[in-house]
Parts: sequence; C-alpha cells; structure tokens
Amino acid sequence: MTGQGDWLSKPATIEDVALAAGVSVATVSRALRNLPNVAPSTRERVQQVADQMSYVANRAASSLAAGRSGNIAVVVPVLDSWYFAKAVAGIEAVLKESNIDLLLYAVTNEAERRRFVADRSEWIRRSDGLIMFDIRLSAQESERLASSGARIVTIGTESPEFPSLMLDEISATRAAVDHLVASGHTRIGVITGDADGLGFRVPILRLTAFQSGIEAAGLGLHPELERPGGFSIDGGREAMAELLKLENPPTAVFAMSDEMAVGALDHMRRNGLTAPDDVAVVGFDDNDIAELFDLTTVRQDVDHIGVTAARLVLGLVEQTSTPSEPERVICPTSLVRRGTA
Repeated sequence: MTGQGDWLSKPATIEDVALAAGVSVATVSRALRNLPNVAPSTRERVQQVADQMSYVANRAASSLAAGRSGNIAVVVPVLDSWYFAKAVAGIEAVLKESNIDLLLYAVTNEAERRRFVADRSEWIRRSDGLIMFDIRLSAQESERLASSGARIVTIGTESPEFPSLMLDEISATRAAVDHLVASGHTRIGVITGDADGLGFRVPILRLTAFQSGIEAAGLGLHPELERPGGFSIDGGREAMAELLKLENPPTAVFAMSDEMAVGALDHMRRNGLTAPDDVAVVGFDDNDIAELFDLTTVRQDVDHIGVTAARLVLGLVEQTSTPSEPERVICPTSLVRRGTA
C-alpha cells in the first residue's frame, strides 16, 4: 500500500485509490460515480480511501485544450471477450477521471480493418486519439496514419510510429510449460486460439513458445496434441474431448486462455475426471473465474494494460511535440499456482 507521505507529496490518481482499496480501477470509477454492481462495503471502502488520499476526479480536464472533441476512440476485434471488456473498463475509468468520453469500435474481419484504417475521417474527426487492440497495421498504413497527425497507441502489436504495449508472450508461455515439465509431465497437450485475418499474433506467439518449451525439455513435438479452442469455453470443452479420445492422451494440457481452460475442466468434470489427478490444466490470463475453478494460470494485469494505454494516449493528446522514439511498454506476467496443476 502506498504510504501516506506519498499521498501528500503528489495528487492521488485513480490508480492510487484502486491499489490502496485493493480493487480494480474500473471498480473505483463505478463506486465514486454511484453506478450499480458495486457491493455497499466495497463502495464505502473506496470512498474512505479516496477521502483519505484527497482524491479528486476530473483534475486533468482543465488541461485539455479548447476545441478538442473530448473523446478517445478504442477499436477492438471482439466485443464479447473478458480480456477486451476488462481492458476497456480500465481505459474508460481513466478517461472519466479526465472528463473524456470513450468511443468504442469493433473491427471483426480484414475488410472492416482495411475500411477503418483507410476511411479514418470519421474517427479522427470524432476523437482526439485512438487505442488499437490486437489490430495489425502495415508499414504503409502506419506511416500514412502518422503523417496525418493521428495520435495512436497500439496494444498487442508494434509500430515504429506509435507507442505500444506488449506482453512477453514467449516467457509467459514458457513459464506454464516449464511448470508442467517440472511436475513430471512428459506428454503435454495444448489448446490453441485461432489466428485470423486481422493479424492477431497471440495464438502464433504462444504456440511457438509452447513448442520451443517442449523441444527444450527433450519431449518431442506431437501434432495430435494440438487442438484449436477459439478462445471460448465451448471451444475448450470440445478440444479437451478430442485430446482425451486419443489412444495416448496427454497427462497435462496448457490452454491459451482461461475460458478454454474452464471449458476443458468442465468436460473433465462431466466425464468423472479431475485436475490434476487425471489431467493437469494450466490456463492464461487469470480471468475473474480462474480462482473460482482453482485454476493454475499465467496472470496478466489486464486492468493495468487498459490504464497504461489510456495514460499514454492522453499524453499524446496533451503533448506539443512528437517524441523522437515512441514508448514501448512490456507488461508483466506471473505464474499463479493453484490446484489444477
């Protein structure tokens, strides 16, 4: 917890309140705005912490120059996803602190992606900056947007022209694989996500890291142990069903998202199997439901990703000159050991 001296030395931010209260930034925002879906005890604790820290929302609003739209656009490839919903909630909370509204766009296929990038007049006219989640920009597109003066922050992809936030997908995935290998497993399956036309790099990076971890352990690659799960609970359930039908099924499974891991665990439960006694399971994300299922998983701080992206794009909006080198942020991950592995 931040010390009281730190609170007094500089104005408190919404992140400071969230850390001190032990909740997410989005929960602080909902609590202080009297929105629903906040427990009364949590709302009271957040308000007490905010009062103690002399936190005042919307401090940054006056620093924004007149004539701006007062909006920040956010574009995501999927709307009904825990990861994107969580990250967008973090972005929205920071924007509300600065009295700025969020415009949300969904770009779900390559045709929509090309149209969104090429016909940029609408979102540039309606917003002061843009945050792009897991949506690829070609070198030509990136240069054209930069020359137009667009203020953009990318998440999950890198561009030489814009600030970006990335996970170290390789080391994060290797931590999961190494944990299963160290536990004595020699036949390890993987439930993959599906790469798509938007250039979504996560499934490719995680599969590459999984394969390198298996090879480094001297176990050999077995293509039949790789099954797609589509980053959904149903997909994870179907993938685990296929893996367990093999003549020589895996003794452990790494799922590239917690949703798929939960689907895998549900299939096991329906067939009288338990983790880790029958099959060990490791997920990725530390989704809100991971602890409920006692799921061992790789944790990424999605709330922090959204908050950091919002701070970066607001910095772009307020700056008067272009920095020589856009900022690159590598977001931390950690392996959370629970009962399924």
